[in-house]
Amino acid sequence: MRIRVPATSANIGPGFDSCGVAVSCYLYVEVLNSSTRWQVDHSYGLSVPSDQDNLIVQTALKIAPKLLPQHIKVTSDIPLTRGLGSSSSAIVAGIELANRLGQLNLSESAKVKLATQIEGHPDNVAPAICGDFVVASYQGEKVDYVKHYFPDCELIAFIPSKELATSKSRDVLPHELTYQQAVAASSVANVMVAALVKGDLVTAGQLMEQDQFHEKFRGPLVPHLAKIRQISHEQGGYGCYLSGAGPTVIILAPEHKTDKIVPLLRELDNKAAVEIFHIDREGVQVF
Repeated sequence: MRIRVPATSANIGPGFDSCGVAVSCYLYVEVLNSSTRWQVDHSYGLSVPSDQDNLIVQTALKIAPKLLPQHIKVTSDIPLTRGLGSSSSAIVAGIELANRLGQLNLSESAKVKLATQIEGHPDNVAPAICGDFVVASYQGEKVDYVKHYFPDCELIAFIPSKELATSKSRDVLPHELTYQQAVAASSVANVMVAALVKGDLVTAGQLMEQDQFHEKFRGPLVPHLAKIRQISHEQGGYGCYLSGAGPTVIILAPEHKTDKIVPLLRELDNKAAVEIFHIDREGVQVF
């Protein structure tokens, strides 16, 4: 059995902790054979556990505590702590591992709820499960989500070599907004989502750059954001936003613009990776 989970790009500007899209970069979990203990083969190094303390296994055992130990192999193209949902993909993989090995027959909505409870918010885990563009909310124990087709475009990702821990990125956020600030911030998010549903990437791109929830507070931690946004404006990108908690920045652009944008991004930092992603429409898959 082989499980495939897509990376995700969350927030999309003002859709803070609620909007996310699945992208064509993947985590794979292959079940090799049963074992006397949990064994996880991977290439992450000593910083990532190779036994029952691995996040994938921890998640699976949380869902199905009686699972028998397995020898599994994990490979991934998703960079760690870069704002592309690496931890969410591991959580989703763990849930699917428990679902298949434990024969739980979990529904999509049950998977989304479990993943959200473990992760704390649905913006990454929901699209990793469902695929495509997902808007979700998590209030108390209730998770509501809607999947919709994300308009066709190129997602050009600028992925710095240095990581940015989510905890550090969250520490700079304010604890509260005024009523007026909250109304303004939510109205921007609402119009952006409406534009995406309509397929209007021009309007959506303009709105995703007007976020008032997190990007202006995280800006000092991600100094390249302003430079990349300038490149996007000058070269005809639809819009540019900080992916998740950063430091990855994504430009949404028409396909014919990538040849101009990519070289300029590479000139910014020769240690950074520049990748072109497409929308993953399927979410988690088992082969």
